Amino acid sequence: MIEIDHLTKCYGSFRAVGDVSLSIPDGQVLGLLGPNGAGKTTMIRVMTGYLPPTSGRASVEGFDSVTQSHEVRRRLGYLPESNPLYGEMRVVEYLDFRGRIFGLSRETRRKAVDRVVERCWLKEMRRRQIGRLSKGYRQRVGLAAAMLHQPPVLVLDEPTSGLDPIQIRETRHLIRELAGDHTMVLSSHILPEVEVTCDRIVIIARGGIRADGTVDQLKHKAGDTQHYVLEVKPPGGADGSIRDAIGRIPGVSRVDETNIDGWTRYEITGASSSADLREPLGRLVAESALPCRELHRESGSLEQLFVRITSEVDAS
Repeated sequence: MIEIDHLTKCYGSFRAVGDVSLSIPDGQVLGLLGPNGAGKTTMIRVMTGYLPPTSGRASVEGFDSVTQSHEVRRRLGYLPESNPLYGEMRVVEYLDFRGRIFGLSRETRRKAVDRVVERCWLKEMRRRQIGRLSKGYRQRVGLAAAMLHQPPVLVLDEPTSGLDPIQIRETRHLIRELAGDHTMVLSSHILPEVEVTCDRIVIIARGGIRADGTVDQLKHKAGDTQHYVLEVKPPGGADGSIRDAIGRIPGVSRVDETNIDGWTRYEITGASSSADLREPLGRLVAESALPCRELHRESGSLEQLFVRITSEVDAS
């Protein structure tokens, strides 16, 4: 459905996206995950025909985003991070206006507006002026406009930006409902957002793809390192000595320390080749006669992989 082939986009001497290749099959929900400034939005803007690439190409259903941009836009529903709406229009007026832009006939527009108003839970707001809607409802109007012409591909750039927790949950639910009918590209820097809504995740940092796979595949990759949590109550002034003792355990590569309500929480990283560190940690607690309320090993998480990848890229 979408092909990106050796895509590079530069702004002057700054390379926002560098030699990226990506194939997205029909029906897949792909999450573009990366920190702010990673190149996600630039890649989407090239993919949708909003910007030309410096080199390489992007295509949708075989149509080139530069030389056949009108055909590409016919096949795309795009919700940008800055949702462009006319605040003085009512919801149905705006959706009808968007339908005319796409060349839909009057009867087709009427049916399409009714369909997206129902699908995006806007029935009670259809006569409301857009400028008086909450951010969550304005986001729904933007999504309804993107879906109006029934495109095979939906591209959503930070769709939950600025929403409250209830609105985020509703938007996630809607995205999952739409997944069966569209190929979707969801861009975000919020890990839970991508993890619960996407079939496949691509992690981008500094304009390049750093990881690509399903949630389970990436979590397995995150398990290359071991992570442990230990919470104890050291005697007064002994925090440093306990941290040093943990650091001397063979296989421990890093120890982070946080004080919580009089208890000290140690987050411990071990090398992938090290044995299970719970036994030597438990022995240290017993020998030091420390009150202990928690000791466990964490399974690999998307957050661990994300932090590790972005840290490595920033350090290079």
